[in-house]
Amino acid sequence: MEGVTVVGHPLVQHKLTLIRDKTISTKSFRELLKEIGMLLCYEVTRDLPLTDVEVETPLARMHSAKIAGKKLVFVPVLRAGVTFVDGMLDLVPTARVAHIGLYRDPQTFTAVEYFFKAPSDLQERLAIVVSPVLATANTAVAAIDRLKERGAKDIRLVCLLAAPEGVERVRGLHPDVPLWTAGIDEGLDDAAFIVPGLGDAGDRAYGTR
Repeated sequence: MEGVTVVGHPLVQHKLTLIRDKTISTKSFRELLKEIGMLLCYEVTRDLPLTDVEVETPLARMHSAKIAGKKLVFVPVLRAGVTFVDGMLDLVPTARVAHIGLYRDPQTFTAVEYFFKAPSDLQERLAIVVSPVLATANTAVAAIDRLKERGAKDIRLVCLLAAPEGVERVRGLHPDVPLWTAGIDEGLDDAAFIVPGLGDAGDRAYGTR
């Protein structure tokens, strides 16, 4: 699908397989989530513009490439999005971080917002929304809606795992928002969980039920 990138790098696919395993510990789940976040950050920022600058090495002066002042803001959807973003911040420590607290109503599956905090200059930044699991896409769509309401114009979405239904909904409602993911699974069950999936990412990351 146009605007959708499935990252097939061997390290990403290997770690995705490990994180699916229901027997791994909470600690291992968080560590893998962070590691995959770092690898996906590499992909989603692949086309950031560069400029030529002059630097002096211990041996000589030279011209070399540097990111051309593009300001980033990572936007994790709470809860598991925070661990996912930790890996991204290891690569881009100067990025700002916005937080969107959203949960899925267990009966209607609609997104309910309980927290929002973001930099005031969203319109000047590339906003990278981080939602580990894209099932119905209700929370991801709500997050993108909220960012656009606050003036964000350049938005990208990153998720660990997606369902076809979620991908289609995001692309249908926000065709200007490209998506990166490590995998697209078969679909959703009656409880709107991705199958075969990896379960509830927030519960598995923090040991809750």
